[in-house]
Amino acid sequence: MKRSLVPLLRCPQCSQPVSLVDSRDELAASEVESGQLLCAGCRAVYPIVHHIPRFVQSDNYASSFGFQWNRFQRAQLDSHTKTTISRDRFRKSTGWNPESLTGASVLDVGCGAGRFAEVALSMDAQVFAVDYSDAVDACWGNLHAHPNLHVVQADIYALPFQSGSFDYVYCLGVLQHTPDPHTAFLRLPPQLKAGGRLAVDVYPKPWYHLFYPKYWLRPITTQMPRPALFRTVERAVPVLLPISRAVGRLPAVGPLLKRLIPVVNYEGVYPLTEEQLHEWAVLDTFDGLSPAYDRSQTPDTLRSWLEEAGLKEIELLKAGHLVGRGKK
Repeated sequence: MKRSLVPLLRCPQCSQPVSLVDSRDELAASEVESGQLLCAGCRAVYPIVHHIPRFVQSDNYASSFGFQWNRFQRAQLDSHTKTTISRDRFRKSTGWNPESLTGASVLDVGCGAGRFAEVALSMDAQVFAVDYSDAVDACWGNLHAHPNLHVVQADIYALPFQSGSFDYVYCLGVLQHTPDPHTAFLRLPPQLKAGGRLAVDVYPKPWYHLFYPKYWLRPITTQMPRPALFRTVERAVPVLLPISRAVGRLPAVGPLLKRLIPVVNYEGVYPLTEEQLHEWAVLDTFDGLSPAYDRSQTPDTLRSWLEEAGLKEIELLKAGHLVGRGKK
């Protein structure tokens, strides 16, 4: 953790400033490896462990994401895949360009292993990457060499920052996995400065979404221990992925029919190698079956959230997921 982060932090319980105590510095005096943050108001104490301030316990409803991102630490980073998959999704979902992000303060809520944080950092933004799970360790491991990176483990419902601190806030692939996506969304706009911009996405909710196999399987898979479920997925993918690929190549109906096979298949979607197709199939099949919550939304619902938050210049679009954007 950089010492420069401390003035921006607030106690998530009482919103008062925190101070750094009992710190251990590593390499440079500006970098804190371990220590504690003490609230000036309620006197709550928050640990700094492995360079990351921790405002929550790691054992929580998002623990499946910590499991997967520490196992697939680099799988979806563009620097690893040698593609622009994450960059393209970031640009399409946010609509932001590198020129506007240069020097801007950007809050990444639900950073995972840092696939989108890497993109924002490449645009010379000051990136504040937050995750509820210990995926923050994967993010730190991947990106800590960037001087503009700050990583924090915290709850979307109680973000530990001074309100109105950020020029941009994005939350991609996250809201549907929270207990109450509406309330989680409403915690984001207060983080923006006046004139700041917000981009979020959610799973869309078409009438046929309940036909997807993951919704048949989730009542079982969400009750399984994460390691056991992961082993099951690992064993199933080598069997199911070739079937899905064969079905997907059928004329006309193939792309639709392959959705009935319970494995994620990105053939023809992303420019991945054979090894990466298999790795992403394991990763995203597990991602679909393991989270405690999976709450898709309609366009009308997402628009109502943006309007309730008082945002202007509201846009809704389909960019893989259902995307909502607005300006404070």
